Amino acid sequence: MPQTLLQLQDISKRYAGVRALDGADLTCHAGEIHAVLGENGAGKSTLIKVIAGVVQPDAGRILMEGVELRLASPNVARDHGIACVFQELSLVPDLSVAENIFLSRPPRRRGLIDAKAQQAQAAALLAMLGCGDIHPRERVRDLPLSRRQLIEIAKALSLQPRLLILDEATSALSSEDVERLYTLLFQLRARGVGILFISHRMHEVKALADTCSVFRSGRRVDSFVGGSRSDAQVVQLMIGRDVAKTYPPKTGPAPWAQPAISVQGLGWPPALHDISLEIKAGEIVGLGGLDGQGQRELLLALFGVLKGVQGKVQVFGQLRRDLAPHVCKGPELGIALIPEDRKTEGLILPMSIRENMSLANLPALTRLGMLSAAAESSAVARMVEQLRIKIGDAQDPVQTLSGGNQQKVVIAKWLMAQPRVLLLNDPTRGIDVATKQELYALLRELAARGVAVLLYSTDYEELIGLADRVLIMYEGRIARTLAGGDISEHAIVASSLNVSPGGREAATV
Repeated sequence: MPQTLLQLQDISKRYAGVRALDGADLTCHAGEIHAVLGENGAGKSTLIKVIAGVVQPDAGRILMEGVELRLASPNVARDHGIACVFQELSLVPDLSVAENIFLSRPPRRRGLIDAKAQQAQAAALLAMLGCGDIHPRERVRDLPLSRRQLIEIAKALSLQPRLLILDEATSALSSEDVERLYTLLFQLRARGVGILFISHRMHEVKALADTCSVFRSGRRVDSFVGGSRSDAQVVQLMIGRDVAKTYPPKTGPAPWAQPAISVQGLGWPPALHDISLEIKAGEIVGLGGLDGQGQRELLLALFGVLKGVQGKVQVFGQLRRDLAPHVCKGPELGIALIPEDRKTEGLILPMSIRENMSLANLPALTRLGMLSAAAESSAVARMVEQLRIKIGDAQDPVQTLSGGNQQKVVIAKWLMAQPRVLLLNDPTRGIDVATKQELYALLRELAARGVAVLLYSTDYEELIGLADRVLIMYEGRIARTLAGGDISEHAIVASSLNVSPGGREAATV
């Protein structure tokens, strides 16, 4: 009989009238990978914050190896061997990799931080994760999101935890990094570490979980052996209803549709080289390829964030050399960007849901030079209803929402501005199945209204199900364009590796 490591009994927590946890319970054993499933707003994030000592429950008991604990702070949780990798990263951008990994408990010598030991231990942890290419002295700000995610995991492993909690820890990782993480988790399990694993990617749950627990409306509704339920059964448990077909039918642009964006010879060395593309009004174009091949930089270039971009960009037939965020989001162009990291790039977390949602559309909500509270409230209410955002009060800080509902606020902020071109950087990362379906339907609805959509996604299935065409990027160039029946997982993977579907190396175009 496996040893019981963690028990939660009758845990309840309320936020500003919203019951996040309602008599929740959970048991995790030593040497077990336990998947916690549920749609956004089901209580998963609050649950792990309670275990990590970040949030204090209103009621209930927490037991570790049969001993009741009061986890009054993250430090107390760490003292009991609990380490958590949250969905939203907690790194300090201006500190080095090593300083971030050992931020709470740096190695010391004679009372002072031992920088040499800190760097050596950081290098060992990074090597364990298969990312020895990251230098311990490198500044976190200079690293892409996928590398920052690995540093966050290394930070948790530095505590040598008995219970490791991973909240969507693979959502920003490449497929190679995910495989390395799988191997490490299996090694930790063999050593008797208990692992709570939260993911909306069902293939990951199948590959990892010994046990699955499903949460809905703040309560655990079922637990079962990993692999014993079908995807459809799990999803029905999560949302309490049957799920319709995931992707809406593809309609494509109208035959007479004009190009919304045309790009010729766009470059921004060393990330982008000689990119030419065209997106028509009403068309959903996917961006594929391995992570870090220039997809993020291309979206930033089209939104005018990057300086020194070469080449020509036409927006609705007009050559634009003045692209900048304030120009792009204006009514003349109507370009919106849903960024990669909602926490640092899409939201101002301490500000209210209402304030965040109206930030990109303030001129339209202004009357006689003053922000109209009535117009703002009406616009926010429409967005909350249209996107089914689960909130208590629009005045609540946006950081109190679940990750999926935060992402909906980011999307609502730009939809309120009625964009004509929508750029999206992996928008469904960390979002549950039901919310993904709502977003897919919304994107197809926007395309039907004539909005041009450029979508980068690390999920191949998403590109196959949504995109009218898929542009595969390789080393900062568009290596191949897939359309119609050519959009398949095999073709996307082969093109991402710059080989032809038949297995030969392809010439980059």
